[in-house]
Amino acid sequence: MKKFVTPRFTLGRWLSLLLLVALLLPAHVQAQSTACAADVVIQAGDTLSALATRYYGDLMAYTAIVAATNAKAATDASYAKIADPGAIGVGWKLCLPGPLNSQGAASAPSRPVTPALPTAIPTPEAPRDYEALRIENMRKGTYPGSTITIEQTLAPGVNYSRYYVSYRSEGLKIYALMTVPNGTKPAMGWPVVVFNHGYIPPEVYRTTERYVAYVDGFARNGYLVFRSDYRGHASSEGQADGAYGSPDYTVDVLNAVAALQKYPDADPNRIGMWGHSMGGYITLRDMVINKVVKVGVIWAGVVSSYPDMLNKWRRPVPATIPQRSRRWRAEMISKYGTPEENPIWWNAISANSYLADLSGPLQLHYGTNDEEVPPEFSETLAQQVKAAGKSVEIYSYEGDNHNLSNNFTTAMTRSIAFFDRYLKNGQP
Repeated sequence: MKKFVTPRFTLGRWLSLLLLVALLLPAHVQAQSTACAADVVIQAGDTLSALATRYYGDLMAYTAIVAATNAKAATDASYAKIADPGAIGVGWKLCLPGPLNSQGAASAPSRPVTPALPTAIPTPEAPRDYEALRIENMRKGTYPGSTITIEQTLAPGVNYSRYYVSYRSEGLKIYALMTVPNGTKPAMGWPVVVFNHGYIPPEVYRTTERYVAYVDGFARNGYLVFRSDYRGHASSEGQADGAYGSPDYTVDVLNAVAALQKYPDADPNRIGMWGHSMGGYITLRDMVINKVVKVGVIWAGVVSSYPDMLNKWRRPVPATIPQRSRRWRAEMISKYGTPEENPIWWNAISANSYLADLSGPLQLHYGTNDEEVPPEFSETLAQQVKAAGKSVEIYSYEGDNHNLSNNFTTAMTRSIAFFDRYLKNGQP
C-alpha cells in the first residue's frame, strides 16, 4: 500500500499559495492590478502587510501589491522582483494597483467582497487635558525611558553606523533613526545630539527621508544622533496630535533622553539637543523641564510664548494638519480666556516664562525671509534668554528661507562648533 504523507505548510508555502491565488484572479482583475495608481519605495520598518493596511485597509491586499509589482518588474527594471513576500528590502520600488482616492492613497484593488460587520457607534472624542501643558506639571511627570532596541541595521554613513531602533514612551512603541560613530568609543561613551524634526504630515513622514544632510552633518563629526519618530509618525504607535495643544511629542523626546542615558554607547552626561521649526519648540520646552540636556541649537524655531503664537503667527493652516490638532487655539481661549484676560495661565504653559531654568547655552539660527515662522520669534527669545542671565548666540541669514537652504553649510558649521565647544569638550 502506498503511504501518503501530509505536506507540511510553512509560512513561506502559505505566502506562496496566496500569491498563486492572486495570480489566478480573473483577467479583468489582473489587468487592473498591473496598472500602478502609485509607486512606493520601501522604508525601514515597512512590511507588505503594513503597506497593504496603510493603503487599502486590508493586510491581505499585499498579494495584489506583489502581483502588480512583479508584473511591472517584468518590463521595467526599476521595480523590485518579489520572490518571497516575507522578505523585502529598504529602497525597493513597489507598484500599488488600484485608483487613487482624493487623499492620494490607493483604493483597495478588486477583491471578493465579504459581508460588512455592523458599524460600531463612534466613541465621543475625549476632551484634551490642556493642564498637562503647564511647565510645572510637566516637571512633575516621570520619564523613565526604556531599553533602546535595534530593529534593523541600515546602510552606513561615511564614518558611522545607522540603525532603525525603538524605545518606549508612555507605553507606546516609538521608533527612531540612530547613528553611532565608528572607531574607538570614548571611555564614558559618545556625545549625543537628540534631533527634533519639524512638522511633516504624519501620514507621509518616513524615518529615512528628510533631514538626511542635517543628521549626516552631526553624525560624521563624532556624535551619536537620535531622531525620534514622534507618536503617530511612520510606524510609531499612538495618535499624532500635534505639538502645541498636546504635551505628547515633548514627552516622547523626554523619554528618548532617558533611554539614551541607559544606552551603552552614549555618554549620559553629554546629551545635547537640536531642533528645527516645531522641533525648536520641543527643544526649548525640554531644556526648561529636564536638566540632563546640556546644550541646545535651534533653527527657525517656533520659540515664542503662547500669547505671541496666538497674536503674531498668522499663516494659512496646512490642510494636512488634522482638525483635532488645529483646535487648540479656539479651545484654550474658550476655556481659559485670552492672554489679556488670563495672562497667568498662558504664561504657565510657555517655556519662555522659565528661561532662568534653561539647562544650558542656546544657539539660534533663522532666515530673514522665513515664510513659515516669524523671524522675530528667534530675536525675541534671544533677548529673553539674555535678560534671564543665560548664554545665547544668534545668527540671522539675510534673504534665507525656513530651511536655511542658502546658508546650510555655514549654519551647520556653526552648530557643530557650538556642540563641540559646550558638549564634546565641556566648556563651561
